[in-house]
Order: sequence, then structure tokens, then C-alpha cells
Amino acid sequence: MEAQQQRIAVLGAGPMGLAVAYQLALDGHKPVVYEADDRVGGMTAAFDFGGLQIERYYHFHCISDSAFLQVLDELGLGSRMHWVATKMGYWYQNRLQPWGNPMALLTFKGLGLMAKLRYGLHAFLSTKRNDWKPLDHVEATGWIRRWVGAEAYEVLWRRLFDYKFYDYSSNLSAAWIWSRIRRIGRSRYSLFKEKLGYLEGGSQTLLDGLKAAIEAKGGEIRLSSPARQVVIDEGCVRGVRTEAGFEAFDKVVSTVPLPYVSRLVPDLPPAVLAQFAMLKNIAVVCVIVKLKKPLTENFWLNINDPEMDIPGLVEYSNLRPLDPHVLYVPFYMPGEHPKYQEPDEVFLDKVRRYCMKINPGLVEQDFIDMRASRYRYAQPICDPGYLDRLPPAALPVAGLWVADTSYYYPEDRGISESIGFGRGLAKSAAATSLPA
Repeated sequence: MEAQQQRIAVLGAGPMGLAVAYQLALDGHKPVVYEADDRVGGMTAAFDFGGLQIERYYHFHCISDSAFLQVLDELGLGSRMHWVATKMGYWYQNRLQPWGNPMALLTFKGLGLMAKLRYGLHAFLSTKRNDWKPLDHVEATGWIRRWVGAEAYEVLWRRLFDYKFYDYSSNLSAAWIWSRIRRIGRSRYSLFKEKLGYLEGGSQTLLDGLKAAIEAKGGEIRLSSPARQVVIDEGCVRGVRTEAGFEAFDKVVSTVPLPYVSRLVPDLPPAVLAQFAMLKNIAVVCVIVKLKKPLTENFWLNINDPEMDIPGLVEYSNLRPLDPHVLYVPFYMPGEHPKYQEPDEVFLDKVRRYCMKINPGLVEQDFIDMRASRYRYAQPICDPGYLDRLPPAALPVAGLWVADTSYYYPEDRGISESIGFGRGLAKSAAATSLPA
């Protein structure tokens, strides 16, 4: 028997929201997506960078990104995916060194042999581990120190924590850090080679494909149309209020960042509102640069330099061929940190200095264009036992589901994870019967 069509509001048109709407439309329902931005994509959205359409924030794909690769095939976009053997580097003690394979580790200058062996063993075992539950309530920096020792932690890890999480760096979940190590480790097609993927046209290719599929099946996507409030009456969802007025829906699925939920759904039970209020996020100021020539030969460059307040940078055109050369330099920090209030030019000046230090062959004239983008809720701060403190996605209001990238902890935020989770969330929401 064919399922009865339901009219379901989806809040947010990032990858998770689009995946929810796509699955609902596939299953014969009528999703209506509300998006505050003037384009779909959220953190994957593209912008016009001096004639180049490119994401505001970098993305790459791993061979383990099954949900992403599956939806590409469904949309007929699989042939636009390309895999590249990429390189990693490490900037340490004013020296650019290879990184990311056993030989690079053994020849790394500035670290003793025992520290190298302990670091390598930890990375290898993390890649092989499948069960994250024993790490869920373990604090990450202590876990890493116990495995790799004080020397390797100081050289290879400390600044990565300090310049992403600042005061929060000593209270992060080991399960969350482990999932990042494993994802990159499993992107290798041999012990000495890593393989990452890019999509022709970037993430916009996927976003356009999802949007077209949703609309072809009768769904709607309303841009520049933020939801103002989810209306609840007698413990049930009634619909959504926007600037245009009230609109009735059978159900609502929110995929906007969790810090917005309390404002969107003020009538939630006080205990649930308190759970949302306790969640913290890291902000990002991400500088994207056009260069006349490469900075290095690496896609990913980790950085440990007392003169640079970044944990690393991404030389994107060493993955996806672009002319001119493009790199991303993310500055992570808590949104309440004074640095987040500094003007864009402060960050642009830092990037120029850092790049010319890493590659002394660069001069001012090599910088063709630079832009800075900001995202206040870029990264959830996942402390030990994080999942235990999240309200369930199915909230104690009939017809209401709430989730964002936090909900697939311990996996880090990513397009594939958002798609997989979003499709599952759509099926769960559509299958749930509401009280008569």
C-alpha cells in the first residue's frame, strides 16, 4: 500500500537539510525547505570569487564516503567524481617537511625515534579500530599523550588543539579525535599514498543535483526565507511561522545549527531548552586566496610555528586542478573570543605573511585576490560523553525532529555524514505516526 503523502517542513538547506528533503521527495512526500541564505548549501555553498565559483569553506572526499558516493550515483553524477594521489606536509622549525606516511615520519626532523614509533603505532591502531564506545568518555589530549608521549604530543599535536579549540582543548572527546584520524588513515590506497577526491564543479555540482531532484518530485526550496518559529500547540507541531505568515505542516524537521533551536522553538519543555543552551561551538574565519603560483606541493599542510596562529592550511588546487592556484587558511576560535571581532584585513595580512614565510619565493604581486568568510557555528565542541547530553532528534513534541552535524558524533562534520544521517532522519520522521 502506498504511503500517505505528508507535508513536511525542512529548516535549513545545507547538505543535511537537502538530504532530508531529497529522501522525503523520493518517498512520495511534499517537503518545503526554508533557507535563510540566498543560496542552498550552508557551509558548502559557493560564491563568486572573482569569476570563479567556489566553496566559501574547503571540502574534500574520502574513498570511505559511501553515503555521498551513493547519492552521486543516484543523481547521475558519479562520472564527475575524480580521485587524486595527494600529499601532506608539516611546517615545523621553519622547515617544510613531508608528512603522512611511514617514511616521512621516520625522517621527520625535530623528533626522537621513540616518539616517532609511538606516534606511528597510535595512528596505525586508530585506523584499525572500529569500536568508538570505549573512547566516548575519555578526554582526548590525555589519551593522545598516553599513547604518543610528551615529546610527540608537544611537537605534532598540541598546537593543533590550541589553535582550533583554545580554552576548550583540554576537554574534548577522544572518540571524536579518533574518528578524524581514522577517516584520513583509511583514505590511503597504500601505506605510502593517500587518495582524496573532488567533484567537477565542486560541491555546487551536488547541491544543484539535489535541488533539481527535490523540485522535480514536487518539493519546494524557498531561499531567503528563514523560519521564525515552529508553532506548537498541545504538544504537537502545527506548522512554521515566517515573515510571510503562518503555514501549516504535518511535521517539521530542523537541520539548522543547534544554537538557533531555542529561538526557533521557544515552547519546548524547559529541560530540553536547557540541554540546547549548554552546547558550545567553535567559529571560523576562513581566508581563501588566489595565487599566481603554488605555495607548496601539498594538499594539506599542518603547522607548528610560534609566529602563526593556525593549525594548518589547505592548498585546494593540489587536489582539484584550478588556475590560478587556490588555498584556504582557516582561523578557528570560540565565537566569544576577541579575535573573532577583528576585521577581515587583520586575517588577510596574517595569511600574506604566513605564506611568504613558508615559501620565500612568493612576493606581494603573487597574491591575486583574497577573501574572508565567517561562520559562527562551524564546529561543535564535542566533550567526553557528548552524545549523552544531546536531546534525542525526535523531540518530546509530536511531529518535531531536530538535528545538525553534532548528531553523527563521533564522526566529524562532513558532507557524506550529513547526507547519510539526513536520509535516515527523513525515513524515521515520515514513518512516525502522529496522535489523532
